[in-house]
Amino acid sequence: MTTDTERTSLLKMLADQRDFLRYTLKGVDGEQASRRTTASELTLVGLVKHVSEAERNWIRFAQEGPAAEPVDYEDPGTWQEQVDSFRLLEGETLEGVLAGYQRVGARTEEYVLSLPDLERSHPLPAAPWFEEGASWSVRDVLLHILRETAQHCGHADVIRESLDGQKTMG
Repeated sequence: MTTDTERTSLLKMLADQRDFLRYTLKGVDGEQASRRTTASELTLVGLVKHVSEAERNWIRFAQEGPAAEPVDYEDPGTWQEQVDSFRLLEGETLEGVLAGYQRVGARTEEYVLSLPDLERSHPLPAAPWFEEGASWSVRDVLLHILRETAQHCGHADVIRESLDGQKTMG
């Protein structure tokens, strides 16, 4: 059974990580947010877009389970979708990505708070990086989103420091 303390702690930690990620974009414009500052292809706005899409997809999984159609990892289009999740496409803006991230966070919190507990579980989709036959609970999904967001906060910190010397945490 999920305690209010557990749910509150998980959602607070995730909100804090989202705030850290958004903070790395404080004071930058769309061009700066889209600039590569390291050998990596990653950009500040691309990281926010990716984390937003990842969170939305994992919460959809928590609500509905795996997609009816398995992902074809041999299809180059699958990998292009992954690449596109890290960059602005035509018509996308920094402001739009940030607003979308805010909405995703609010929907995540609303969904998690609506549950009687975090035990609801679904089998993971077939993928080379998941153990065959494994399932994840909503708790597991939240922990994964938290891990993913925290990891990309670190990436964003390095990118921002390389951009203009600004440090998020220190």
